[in-house]
Amino acid sequence: MISEQIILIGALLLFISIIISKTSHRLGIPSLLVFLFIGMLAGSEGIGGIYFDDPVVAQFIGIVALVFILFSGGLDTKWTDVKPVLWKGVTLSTAGVVITTLTVGLFINWITGFSLTESLLMGAIVSSTDAAAVFSIFRSQKCGLKNKLEQLLELESGTNDPMAYFMTTTLIFLILNPTTSIGSMVLLLIQSIGLGVIIGVISGKGMIKIINNIKLHVDGLYPVFTIALAFLTFSVSHFLGGNGFLSVYIAALILGNSYFENKDIQLQFFDGMALLMQIIMFLALGLLVFPSQIIPVMGIGLVISFFLMLVARPLAVFLCLTPFKVPLKDKTFVSWVGIRGAVPIIFATYPIVSSISGGQMIFNLVFFITITSALLQGSTINVLAQYLGLTSNKTKE
Repeated sequence: MISEQIILIGALLLFISIIISKTSHRLGIPSLLVFLFIGMLAGSEGIGGIYFDDPVVAQFIGIVALVFILFSGGLDTKWTDVKPVLWKGVTLSTAGVVITTLTVGLFINWITGFSLTESLLMGAIVSSTDAAAVFSIFRSQKCGLKNKLEQLLELESGTNDPMAYFMTTTLIFLILNPTTSIGSMVLLLIQSIGLGVIIGVISGKGMIKIINNIKLHVDGLYPVFTIALAFLTFSVSHFLGGNGFLSVYIAALILGNSYFENKDIQLQFFDGMALLMQIIMFLALGLLVFPSQIIPVMGIGLVISFFLMLVARPLAVFLCLTPFKVPLKDKTFVSWVGIRGAVPIIFATYPIVSSISGGQMIFNLVFFITITSALLQGSTINVLAQYLGLTSNKTKE
């Protein structure tokens, strides 16, 4: 009976999440908030009473979901759209993450009792953005953006998660091994990004040849086979010392801009899987949260959230995009669209799993910051875009 109950509860949560998310689109609220709140309501302190307190399982679900989401994002990204904004996006996803990490970390260290390294860790965890939330709003409003801002934000979100992951895991390692030198950390960064790119390129080109030549006897096996290749790419890159998330995104980008067997069917399949993984990931993270533990950190959480939205993110964007002579209104908009999503919450489980002192406090703060960012920024994106004259009436195909 336990198995049947789990299936019933899971089906109900998925059903309710998808139905309610339709309403959230009309209100301009990112779907992630809906899924998170449903998870919280179903959790141990909600009306559902489902007890879930296993950050290791939540982290595993998050990693699997991220591989699907990044792979799907890479498949859907057209190189012709990305190429004009390539260096802007790369700069935002690398230097922008570092600037955000340092700025937020120093601020947290100044106003709280966290050590400098722990403060920088929290800054790294909240340094990546979630464009999926942004685009879900624009698609629901039949609204596009001028000046290739959508492509810039999409590229940034697809490539800043790997950098934030590296910063997070490196700072955790530094906390657990305080004698580690800065030089070795820099070399590790070069290795992580370098191998991540190399393995991603090799995997992407290899996927094209393998998928087109394997000649499977059932068409339905092609998406399954591609899933295996995606996770092999992630795992091989990770175990060789590269950044697995970056490898997956690059491999998918190369594959998606080439011909391969059953391409249209596979693109639709991975779009659906990415959405399913987002829902499952948000629900799991919502179940993991204990609302009673969030209330005590709301005050300091609001201060950090406003600093992140009004100071750290704009500073990173203006420093990164000014050399490219980007118009002021474009930089202002990109600054405000730095919505935090599921990735920071997933990364916030790492300090807990690593048994770092204050790990639970970090998780609670990051969760509240994410909700605040998604609610305030997500609900005002269209208004700001229209005010700045950056909207396009052309429906995005």
